[in-house]
Amino acid sequence: MISQRFDRVLRLGFTALILVAIGVLPTQAQELSGLALVEALRGGGFNIYLRHTATSWDQDDNVTAAGDWRSCDAQRMRQLSAEGRDMAKRIGAAMGALRIPVTKVLSSEYCRAAETARLLDIGQVTQTSDIVNLRSASYAGGDEAAVQRARRVLAQPPAAGGNAVIVGHGNLISAAAGVTAGEGGGAIFRPVSGSEGRFDIVARLDADDWEKLAAEFADTE
Repeated sequence: MISQRFDRVLRLGFTALILVAIGVLPTQAQELSGLALVEALRGGGFNIYLRHTATSWDQDDNVTAAGDWRSCDAQRMRQLSAEGRDMAKRIGAAMGALRIPVTKVLSSEYCRAAETARLLDIGQVTQTSDIVNLRSASYAGGDEAAVQRARRVLAQPPAAGGNAVIVGHGNLISAAAGVTAGEGGGAIFRPVSGSEGRFDIVARLDADDWEKLAAEFADTE
């Protein structure tokens, strides 16, 4: 098991070196915060990536074939905890209070990610194999292919006037964009106009940051 994890670290590191060499790692734009971030999101044009919310860590994933991750059976796959379900509802409510327009909601096919996306209650959820947990990437073309697919999603401009919300996994966003996210946390990306496959990181948020923003800026015009 240790040797397998070490091998995966090496492969992800090699993937990152390739991305650096060909110039497609995300650029670090000046990060936005507070009212400037809220006003930017209200104008649309961003991809908001969230790691699924809190899960029950006494449960284990048992993936032995492609598609096993879709199971919502706690005996087979790790699921959201009661805290995680409440967390997702609160994040979605904060987004609504901030009047952030959402035109697309994507999630990985993992039950815990899809449930998080639904509980946000910010739009119809589309599950996509373009967002995967890297622990299952061997069933979906391998780590490098999974990272490249995720990067294409992050670089895709959302519909005019709105934002896309993408619910996925911490290991994927770490490999694809160098972002470390706890459960319910994530980052906000701006596709780079006229540059295929590129995006800027404009903010990094923990799960409770959404409610903090809403408490301060929900009533601003």
